[in-house]
Amino acid sequence: MTDPSAEHRAVAGQFTELVRSAAPTTWDDPAAVDGWNARDVVRHLVEWFPAFLESGAGITLPPVPAVDEDPVRAWTAHADAVQALLDDPATSDKVLSNPHLGDVPLDQAVSRFYTADVFMHTWDLARATGQGVALDEERCAEMLAGMEPMDEMLRASGQYGPKVPVPDDASAMDRLMGFIGRDPGFRSPAG
Repeated sequence: MTDPSAEHRAVAGQFTELVRSAAPTTWDDPAAVDGWNARDVVRHLVEWFPAFLESGAGITLPPVPAVDEDPVRAWTAHADAVQALLDDPATSDKVLSNPHLGDVPLDQAVSRFYTADVFMHTWDLARATGQGVALDEERCAEMLAGMEPMDEMLRASGQYGPKVPVPDDASAMDRLMGFIGRDPGFRSPAG
């Protein structure tokens, strides 16, 4: 398994580059997730994970600026807090407990549930803000291979939209995006 700290640093770093490069006028542009805009992509990542972490591991992340007021500062403060958590030797033995997942070492839980979510939403933010992005093809293929056997459960969770068909020769990134309910051809007005 990849080092969860290094993995988060790289994945969150790519997302941070997109956040910092987004034109201020694109934050309200639509995202590929139905009903979301670019700001909502950041909001999702900044808001769901602290509650998950606190309820499962008793860890409270420091508060961040409001996403509506400053999505760049909100994201960077949040990403820095998660990175500090992963880099802190005092958390190396912590476990996240969840009634659906059981007990999972904290760093692995961050990797499997949060960093993977940041990775997929990187595509959403890039497309919503009119920026290009090339997600790691090997990681896309690995994630897709891991998710396909759970297709029915993932759809039932309500966290993924209906699959979007893609050509047989589509890239791993496009296949993954189609699997999680994104139209790989989506472009916002900024794009």
